[in-house]
Amino acid sequence: MSYEYLEHEADVGIRAKGSTLEEAFEEGAKAMFNIMFDLDLIEEKDKFNIEAEADDIAALFVEFLNEILYRKDTTGLAFSRVKVDRIEKTENLYHVNATIYGEMLNIRKHDVKTEVKAATYSGLKFEEKDGSFMLQCILDV
Repeated sequence: MSYEYLEHEADVGIRAKGSTLEEAFEEGAKAMFNIMFDLDLIEEKDKFNIEAEADDIAALFVEFLNEILYRKDTTGLAFSRVKVDRIEKTENLYHVNATIYGEMLNIRKHDVKTEVKAATYSGLKFEEKDGSFMLQCILDV
């Protein structure tokens, strides 16, 4: 649906909205990707499945974003899109399964912008209201 950036002294805040929880997670990842790269320059040549879990939806959002950053750092890929396959609760934990798409980072091809070090619990917020979902957090850059 949409994402926007929030004012912050030293880092970058993101707020993601969607008509489903899955869509809100996808928009949050897209906001993070857009901070790091020009998304139009990244082809979807490679894909990885990722999983994360946490005690609640807000914490799951942070863990999800950090898992994507881990994959970026360990594979050398630049990601441009994520497709959340499912978010579910089992017993006491929430789980997210998703596929991330991108290609090997090429400094000459990709417009590298800002390095995102981590998604943080600072400014963390989750709301479900009138059939839409909103998630926000601060990214450490």
